[in-house]
Amino acid sequence: MNDWNIQTRAHACEACGKPFANKAAFHTLLFEENRELRRSDICDPCWQQQNGADSRVRQGFISYWQGVFEAPPPAADLVHKETAETLLRKLIEVNDPRYIPAGYILAVMLERKRVLKVKEQLVRDGQRIFIYEQPKTGDLFTITDPNLQLSQLEQVQRDVAALLEHGLNPPAAELPVPPAAGAGPVMAESGSPNEQSGSAPPPAAATPAAG
Repeated sequence: MNDWNIQTRAHACEACGKPFANKAAFHTLLFEENRELRRSDICDPCWQQQNGADSRVRQGFISYWQGVFEAPPPAADLVHKETAETLLRKLIEVNDPRYIPAGYILAVMLERKRVLKVKEQLVRDGQRIFIYEQPKTGDLFTITDPNLQLSQLEQVQRDVAALLEHGLNPPAAELPVPPAAGAGPVMAESGSPNEQSGSAPPPAAATPAAG
């Protein structure tokens, strides 16, 4: 199972293909297929027609909830700024395991701010997996609990603070400055290029030992 991912809310019913009307009720189901979670969004008429009291057993889904479809806002209304949510989305898109602890902390922050809501909690291979929903967009975030120790928590919090401030790319000033193209060692009246450039001298083994 993927450690984390985002599954976007559908704009049409998976069963009948009709677009969801704004403010219409719909049903979300989570299935586990080949150890991956897959969401399915179904309109209310199809749900009522196809499902009954024993639908969880018959259909084989592992989680279910009902929601209300909200039409997405116009593109002009979207705010493009670095927030905890946009950073979490970027980390998931990068899909680098190094960012899993930071992603988990971001998800907890967003839960406390009521930006994300826990819809389901699963256990796979001894690890807790949280399914978060962004109520405004309907997106589902699959977040793995990295089981951080207290000794690790402070460093991860510092990493998150740095990511929120600088994003995935640190400021250029913090990167090593490469030498100018074509620049060579500066020769002085005395001394070797190594001495003038400040680099380490040759290894001691290269110099014969004194008799």
